[in-house]
Amino acid sequence: MDERLQLIKPTIDLKEEYISFYNEWKETGESMVPWVIEKDPGNFEAMVQFLEDNANGVNLPEGWIPDSTYWLIDQNNKVLGVVNLRHELTDFIRNNGGHIGYGIRPSERKKGYATQLLALSLEKAKALDIKKVLVVCDEWNTASYKTIVKNGGVADTDFGEEDGNVVKRFWIAI
Repeated sequence: MDERLQLIKPTIDLKEEYISFYNEWKETGESMVPWVIEKDPGNFEAMVQFLEDNANGVNLPEGWIPDSTYWLIDQNNKVLGVVNLRHELTDFIRNNGGHIGYGIRPSERKKGYATQLLALSLEKAKALDIKKVLVVCDEWNTASYKTIVKNGGVADTDFGEEDGNVVKRFWIAI
């Protein structure tokens, strides 16, 4: 594992770095995964507060559960990826989201960062006393599939969405 990489809580100190990450992803037109990346950073301080509130279970909408967001940064504080860790599972998340959702900055893909991001995320899940972590990916997403398997993912039953998309589900014991 690259010791120069670390997961940190979102911070206003890295505003420029995060906005660069966000804008790069936005320019690709790709879906933003995990869902927290979709949050507009226009009011950066409010966005960071929203993420902190979610982690602490504060002001959650009806039916939501606490979730922690972390940024994967390198030694230069460049935001390479984002992970969102759900503290528990609801029926919806059990099928569509799992405990951990993650994404790597488009220009930094295929460098092994996703594997490290997931490994570091499993440590955060363990700290929350989660014993088995559910991680999912769309069937077409070969890179994510390989990342999950490299981190010990054991296949479970796939989930078919209404639009025909197949979600592959994996459990990782930690």
